[in-house]
Amino acid sequence: MVQSLNTAALRSAWKLLRRPSLLMPQMVVSDIRDIPFVGLHRVGIRYLVFDKDNCLTAPYIDQIHPEFEHAWRQCLSIFPRRNILIVSNSAGTRDDPGGQGAERVEQGLGVPVLRHIEKKPRCGAEILAAFGTNRPADIAVVGDRLFTDVALANLNGMVAIWTQVIVSEKGDNRAAALLRALEHRLYNLAIHIRDVYLLFGKLCKSLGC
Repeated sequence: MVQSLNTAALRSAWKLLRRPSLLMPQMVVSDIRDIPFVGLHRVGIRYLVFDKDNCLTAPYIDQIHPEFEHAWRQCLSIFPRRNILIVSNSAGTRDDPGGQGAERVEQGLGVPVLRHIEKKPRCGAEILAAFGTNRPADIAVVGDRLFTDVALANLNGMVAIWTQVIVSEKGDNRAAALLRALEHRLYNLAIHIRDVYLLFGKLCKSLGC
């Protein structure tokens, strides 16, 4: 299955550039093995949204990455399957005629795939409707992309969890790979600027500015 041009991301690009804070996750982990699922549930997270490719699976593979099986089982033991959604920009979209790709993912991962018209990051309303909730703060979005997964969460008042380390470059969408590299550079730059700003603030305070 090939992804078409993500016009939803393009339409959101100007807002994201004007408000770079929308690209900043609330939690950064290497991969899903580092996500504290028990802790998330304890603080009130009741629903989970996962990206698929390079978050749960290798690109265009429909089964959980073998190294993530234990973490995935733990997740499913804490959150009911009806409270978990796979939100892909390929499976379950108009790029998936008849929903056959979504059905394969559901069989492989054992949780529902969102059928959505708008691609990430603009499908927040469709996610809320699928879960049947009007409380976006109860939802955590997990994914490897800042412009789509993290932006989706922040645009809709959800919790953004960024998985920094991808599963595999093999078979990855070339455009996605290039954008991911850009995202990592922008994130590192933002962190550097923040650290300089905090350091300057502390220095100024110590000097009585």
